[in-house]
Amino acid sequence: MKLVMLLFLEGDEKCVEGLLADLDIAVFSRVEVEGHGPAGSAGWYGSGAPYRSKMILIFTEDDKANAILTGVQACSAVEDPKHPIRAFLLGVEDTAACGCAPASSEQRGVD
Repeated sequence: MKLVMLLFLEGDEKCVEGLLADLDIAVFSRVEVEGHGPAGSAGWYGSGAPYRSKMILIFTEDDKANAILTGVQACSAVEDPKHPIRAFLLGVEDTAACGCAPASSEQRGVD
């Protein structure tokens, strides 16, 4: 299982939604993000007014996660080329939830 984190400007939301729809990804979490940083800093940090951004978190299988990254790389029409849609792929080692008995090593696939 993988966690894919997408960061993008609010104006690129329709592009990201289209990408997820094309890949049949219907389950995800979306969060509004306000980026800040010192003047002259690069990347996702606003030097004056904050940038209105979004973050999407997707837990999915490895093949879908890789397809998302490939789809993001193919995106070309973004609101601001200095702030492209970014995707981060993180491995999920284990999970837990409150109110549930812990999974056994066998259930988690651990030797």
